[in-house]
Amino acid sequence: MTDAAPLMLFNSLTRQTEPFAPVHAGEARVYTCGPTVYNYPHIGNMRAYVFADILGRTLSFKGYTLTHVINITDVGHLTDDADAGEDKMEKMAAERAQSIWDIAKHYTEAYWADVKALNIRQPAHWSIATDYVPQMIEWAEKIAPKHCYELDSGLYFDVSTVADYALLAGRTKLDQLKETEEAHMRIDPVKDKRNAADFAIWRKTPPGEKRQMEWNSPWGRGAPGWHLECSVMGGALLGFPFDIHTGGIDHREIHHPNEIAQNQAYCCTNGLDVADNSGARMWMHNNFLVERSGKMSKSSGEFLRLQLLIDKGYHPLAYRMMCCQAHYRSELEFSWEGLGAALTRLKRLVMAVERLADAPAGADANHPKFTAILDKFDAAISDDLNTPIALTVLEEALAVKKVDAAVKRAVVEKLDTVLGLGLFDLTRADLRIRPKAAQITEDEIETALSARKAARAEKDFARSDAIRDDLASKGVEVMDGDPLGWEWKLDA
Repeated sequence: MTDAAPLMLFNSLTRQTEPFAPVHAGEARVYTCGPTVYNYPHIGNMRAYVFADILGRTLSFKGYTLTHVINITDVGHLTDDADAGEDKMEKMAAERAQSIWDIAKHYTEAYWADVKALNIRQPAHWSIATDYVPQMIEWAEKIAPKHCYELDSGLYFDVSTVADYALLAGRTKLDQLKETEEAHMRIDPVKDKRNAADFAIWRKTPPGEKRQMEWNSPWGRGAPGWHLECSVMGGALLGFPFDIHTGGIDHREIHHPNEIAQNQAYCCTNGLDVADNSGARMWMHNNFLVERSGKMSKSSGEFLRLQLLIDKGYHPLAYRMMCCQAHYRSELEFSWEGLGAALTRLKRLVMAVERLADAPAGADANHPKFTAILDKFDAAISDDLNTPIALTVLEEALAVKKVDAAVKRAVVEKLDTVLGLGLFDLTRADLRIRPKAAQITEDEIETALSARKAARAEKDFARSDAIRDDLASKGVEVMDGDPLGWEWKLDA
């Protein structure tokens, strides 16, 4: 590879693509908004963590020492994004008649299982919100005199006390927030707030109620506001300003503007013409995963979580491939046909990599035959994480002929450290997942296929067709002439 391309990333705060300039030389400090662990994450949620993982892998690829923090929200997040409704954790604990701590543990472990299945690297820190409640109270005490006011329901942040509130959401002055205020009025009927966009720093436990998670504070017994948690944990673990704050695009409208307002109040209260005043030098957001049937919602019963994909016979890394095939800032439409195509593409890569499995590891990837390919890959990933192009470059590398297999292996391994498909850890057998609803075992399938092969060799086509039809009745599609050599597949 020749001189590396500069890493250019899209900053949601400025709405511009900018060169990555670390706050601390040689380091990259990244905070990612993690899950509220009241239910299983759906695959739309997981797109945000695939994106953040590719960002982190890219920063490592570019030579930066990465410190990545992902939080676990186990308190404070209401059923609405503002200040009305029930705490999501308390609500689920009541519905399940379980301890809120047990609910948090179960769904945190389920989320971590999905993280592992998608080959997402472990961050430097999993920050658990309830571990930081004392620091949240201290933070609130510091900003309250100039920026907050108390109501019967809690302590509220006055958004008129900071400059450029909601700039991240595309608005520049408080008097331009009519649309935002109307949205808040629909979901946030808190009485006596000064501004509709004001938000809770601390929520008091209502008289006569007792929550499973509540703490004493100068404003009464209660719990922290959701927005406060990320500000406190990001500052505590990464220091202000840090380099990049990531999250889903839904956070760009309310949650992250509120975080920024808190950061301004705590650090400076200066305007956002200087991005560092927001608490992070860059704010990055992935776009939505769109699913037309409505099964993305967690209220839809059998919603689209990663385990459902596995139950239907799709390897979870097929979903990672699907995410890589679209730019993180573009909408990605989910369909079973699209997932199947992504799985087929992954199978082709695994087949190509299998031919390199016996080549010794550790060769130098910087071979003249691959210089242009390495440069092209670096240019793609440096162009705001252009994974669709980077994938085609990986395929181009695998197609190179008449080159030492050890060198090709080193090149492919290097490119896959960014894409994270784990190609050298996968086999064909791994990618053939038996659907949960299948009524036949793989051994039975292979036995039937052997019998069918013998029948075809004997030109007994009636018997061959009968075996094929019997397999079809059990959900097995026989793929004669399959170019991938998979020979059969189970219908989901």
